[in-house]
Amino acid sequence: MLDFLTQLLSDSWSAGLGTLESLLPTAAFFLSLGMLVKRSALFADMRRAAVESGLNVQILLFNLVFIGPMIVLYSQALDWAFITNGISLIDRDFWNGMPMLPVVLLGVFVGDFVGYWRHRLEHTRFLWPGHAVHHSDTEMTWLTLQRFHPFNKITTFVIDTGVLLVLGLPIEAIVANNLVRHYYGYLIHADLPWTYGPLGRVFVSPAMHRWHHAADRAAFDTNYATVFSIFDQAFGTFRVPGPCNVPLGVTDQMAPTLVGQLGYAFTPSAYRRRGAKPAPPAPARIHEIPGE
Repeated sequence: MLDFLTQLLSDSWSAGLGTLESLLPTAAFFLSLGMLVKRSALFADMRRAAVESGLNVQILLFNLVFIGPMIVLYSQALDWAFITNGISLIDRDFWNGMPMLPVVLLGVFVGDFVGYWRHRLEHTRFLWPGHAVHHSDTEMTWLTLQRFHPFNKITTFVIDTGVLLVLGLPIEAIVANNLVRHYYGYLIHADLPWTYGPLGRVFVSPAMHRWHHAADRAAFDTNYATVFSIFDQAFGTFRVPGPCNVPLGVTDQMAPTLVGQLGYAFTPSAYRRRGAKPAPPAPARIHEIPGE
């Protein structure tokens, strides 16, 4: 038992350090991208988002310390259940004879399909209080991807990874799905006006996902996918009228503190709501993008 706990803590520590180390190049990338797109306006936007970004980092650190070990434990449990014992709907040998690239791409595609429906489930009455924390960021930036309640972190990992394991997909496809959708998630949360033009009908753009976070009743129950917007089109939830310049957030009454955010899901009144509600009126934020 002691050896197991020691290994668990070691794996959790390694995973946490890896997450923190990955933030440095990610931050450098979005800082460079922001300077190219916004130029001098970037620094004013960063100052305005500083408080919300600070809270995002607090939630990130809390999840690393207290939820990281649970994620590692769940990962080991899923590995034992589906890989060690060979439990799957499709025999794993079926995938072994196929070229790896198509299998990896299929893993990302299926993973996004699963994520689409899991995300819709999070907007229902009983899962919304945990997911509302993510939507409470009124100054959405790439760091908003780290603003997740522990309940939300666990359900996302267990559902998204579990379904791919049930399908018998090789570990390479599962890892690729987790990495691609994670880092693409940073991009679609970034404060960028991009709609992708015609490509927005295939891939989720930052503008498309920003509308998902909009405090606009017309935007509720729309834009659930992470990578492929074709899922939203197929199931009638696609809506991108243009760059999103409306206020963001929810009216769920949660304090803008670590305790307030994490404690919201334990508030009985939170479960009387179903999905995002409009935030109080606020001035629209319109960025002038050089060259447009």
